[in-house]
Formats: sequence, C-alpha cells, structure tokens
Amino acid sequence: MRILLSNDDGYFAPGLAILADTLSHIADITVVAPERDRSGASNSLTLDRPLMLRQAHSGFYYVNGTPTDCVHLAVTGMLDHLPDMVISGINHGANMGDDTIYSGTIAAATEGFLLGVPSLAISLASHAAGNYATAARVASELAQRVMARPFAAPLLLNVNVPDIPYQDLQGTAITRLGRRHKAEPVVKSTNPRGQTVYWVGAAGAAQDAGEGTDFHAVANGRVSVTPLQMDLTQFSQLAPLRAWLQA
Repeated sequence: MRILLSNDDGYFAPGLAILADTLSHIADITVVAPERDRSGASNSLTLDRPLMLRQAHSGFYYVNGTPTDCVHLAVTGMLDHLPDMVISGINHGANMGDDTIYSGTIAAATEGFLLGVPSLAISLASHAAGNYATAARVASELAQRVMARPFAAPLLLNVNVPDIPYQDLQGTAITRLGRRHKAEPVVKSTNPRGQTVYWVGAAGAAQDAGEGTDFHAVANGRVSVTPLQMDLTQFSQLAPLRAWLQA
C-alpha cells in the first residue's frame, strides 16, 4: 500500500511526524506538506507563482504553497504511481461542523478525493493534552480497513479523534456535520509601527451538537467519522428558484 501524507500545520508538525511513523509499519509513505503553517487555507491553489519542492532532513518533502498545492503537485507531477490513499493530518485541533469549509487539513484530503484517490482527514479534537498516538492509531486502523474493504468509488472521510488515551475511547460513530454559532468578531489592535491591524476572531461554539453530530460523538469520547461530498448544490432551493424566476 502506498500512502501520501500531507497536512496544513506544516511539515515540521508533531502530528504529521507521529502519523508518518505509525503508518510506515503498514505502508510505503511519502510526505509532502506545506513549508509553514497554512491553517485555514481551505482549498486554495497557488496560481500566481511557481511552486518549489524541497526535501527536509527528516526525509519529508515540503512545498512553498497550500495543502491543496502539496497534494496536487505530488499526485500529478511528483509520484510515479497514483497513491492508494491520501491522508491529511494529524491536525492540532478539531475540524468539525463549519470548520470543514476553512480547514486546510480537509482541503488536502479533498484534493486527493478530487483526483480519484480514497482520502481521509484526521484531527485531534483538542489543543490540550496532545494524544497524537491515539489519532495515529485510529488513522492506521481506518487505512487498513479501507484497503481491505474498498468502496466502489473513492471516498472522503473527515475523522475527529478525542484527545484521550486510546484505551479510553468509547468506540466510533458515523456522524453528520454539526454547526457552530457565528465566529467571534475580529480583534482590532495596533502593531509596533502604530498601524491598525485585525486578528480574525475565534470560531464560534457548537450550536447544532445533538446526537448524530460530530460534536456529540467527540464530546462523548467517540471517534467521529463523517463522509463528505463536494456537491454544494442546495437542492431544496431548485424548485423555488425556478418559480421565482418564472413569476
């Protein structure tokens, strides 16, 4: 099995190192990740300048671009063979609900999916204890399951793992995305040069977090696995929109 790894925290992130080490026991691993933290980059591609691919002392490759750039470059221009899977992570912090729209972690997996490769984004749903080994073991188990029992078509999974020891996990739940309250307002400040600057505010707290959501699963100690799709069509609005245009 050949697995391409990427992330949005940068090639130096501890979660990526632990993930690569764990998966190296079951697969041939190639790591192509951003040269710096690109959290929140979403699915952006770099189109206004060339990309450069370099190799770090760790053996990881890094790119002066976004998570999407990394996977696109690796799959379409670097690797001799299509990988069997693309796995992105382990992200430092959750990617649940509305986070999926902005997440570079999910974007890297999405690019693999769009290129026809089964893909998985995995996040450690906390910024506290740092039980990356738990998330890495979950990723390894899911990768082996995907390879042993492949789906008829490529799939895109968003996985959030509680930040607890593996033995304390309460199982795995197949979930839907919850929703957050709107984000906090931007924080206005002044830099040392006296210029006004703005920091993007924190993500909102969970709003739709009932049973069946990713928020609920993680809060109850379970691994959340959510299948994602790229069709953004609001199907319930098709008929009303036709009527509105014809009125």
